[in-house]
Amino acid sequence: MPHKLNILQVCFDGDIARHELPALRGAIARKAGLKHTLFHNHEGDGFRYGYPLIQYKRISKQPALVCVGAGVDAVHHFFNKRDWAIEISGRTIPMRVASLDLRQHLLQVWDQQFHFRIGHWLALHQEAHLQYLALPDEAARTAFLQRKLIGNILSFAKGIGWHVDKPISLTVHTIERMQSVPFKDSILLAFDVDFSTNVSLPPYIGLGKGTSLGNGILRPWRAQAVSGQLPPAPTPPQDSSNAPCAVSGA
Repeated sequence: MPHKLNILQVCFDGDIARHELPALRGAIARKAGLKHTLFHNHEGDGFRYGYPLIQYKRISKQPALVCVGAGVDAVHHFFNKRDWAIEISGRTIPMRVASLDLRQHLLQVWDQQFHFRIGHWLALHQEAHLQYLALPDEAARTAFLQRKLIGNILSFAKGIGWHVDKPISLTVHTIERMQSVPFKDSILLAFDVDFSTNVSLPPYIGLGKGTSLGNGILRPWRAQAVSGQLPPAPTPPQDSSNAPCAVSGA
């Protein structure tokens, strides 16, 4: 059934490197107060196992937050502070707001396709990584990734309380880049993938592993598929007066 999801995207002045995103998360979580779990997803000595509702990203080289659902309400614990400045890598970032976009997105399974590119997508845990590498050909590997991406969409839906009651269709059109990256204590494959699906997903959320730290960012895709020019994707209804920031993959 359709589901309306509140999304807040905030970009801040200043530059940040990709490897500094964990430090950004730590600094903002400490500023907001570590008792507020959604900022860091730790509970006691363990983890909050669920879709990250506050995500830390690098957008046009700037630090950014993307908050979804309950994360939109929780983020006020940071913005209520009189001083937003944080310390990262020995320098002070004042965290002045460069742009802010608050919108309500309609999540739904449609009878038409939406086109996306997902960047730095950590699709596979270590065992699945080995399974992927052992597949016999490109068609089998593509089908494997399609199943994983559908699984990631369903995990996202569960994490924000959306019951998906129709079949999800999804086609991976091109794998633009694949690279090995360190993740926690493992080496995983990170993919940049162009795909289409019948789900109206919100731009700039994350899918897959490490979504709280800028991995698996979705953005609308208008590139050519191998088979030719794809038709423009329909735009689902949403309440918004501001265009979202452009995401830099660097």
